[in-house]
Amino acid sequence: MVRKRLGPAAAGRLPVVYVTVPPRATPKMLAIEFARFLGLPLVRQETQTSITNAVFDLLIKMRVELALVDEIHNLNLATQAGAEASDQLKYLSERIPATFVLAGIDVGASGLFSGVRGQQIAGRYTVTDTEPFAYGTTAQRQNWRNLIASLEDALRLHRHKPGSLVKLDGYLHERTDGAIGSLSQLVRGAALEAIINGSEAVTRKTLETIEVDQTAEDARQEHRRNRRPRRRRPDADAA
Repeated sequence: MVRKRLGPAAAGRLPVVYVTVPPRATPKMLAIEFARFLGLPLVRQETQTSITNAVFDLLIKMRVELALVDEIHNLNLATQAGAEASDQLKYLSERIPATFVLAGIDVGASGLFSGVRGQQIAGRYTVTDTEPFAYGTTAQRQNWRNLIASLEDALRLHRHKPGSLVKLDGYLHERTDGAIGSLSQLVRGAALEAIINGSEAVTRKTLETIEVDQTAEDARQEHRRNRRPRRRRPDADAA
């Protein structure tokens, strides 16, 4: 979900802030998440108001333009704490000249748009549904390759051959089912293994040793079953 606000572009600022909504979030917990990202010192006796004001002042001072709030489905508007945390987030988004992006899983079904507070959220944001990268058309495959190339460009391995991961685009899609998180986990794990074993290069052999999340593994097995040729019945030829 995105709520767009234009902020001034200036040097010496912190352009992006990223926080996650903790389980059973309260307004103070949400303020602490922002404070931790910003590196603000915290003491146990500090109140929600003092932390929020410190966060607000620093976000303005650093001229933040993009605030990413992940795990938004952890906001439970049916509870008082969750409702107040929602109010806290609304307060920050209204007072800070930045684009707020809220990300979560099945946010509509989670009740995030229910009730008076939910209607306020729905009235302030647009909803964008996301799906894993597809691999059917030429354009879809090129988008997938571009993503792989961006990850490969970030590798700092001494003997890795540039472009070798892009050539494995079909294999990487099969391993990850087109999910960015699964792809990042796979490439990062292979890069760490390449450093540990001294090869300093990510190859298909290295990638095969890395396990990814169960969702991606299940999808890979499903793809393999679908590709497996069916056995002919003994009486097929006779028929």
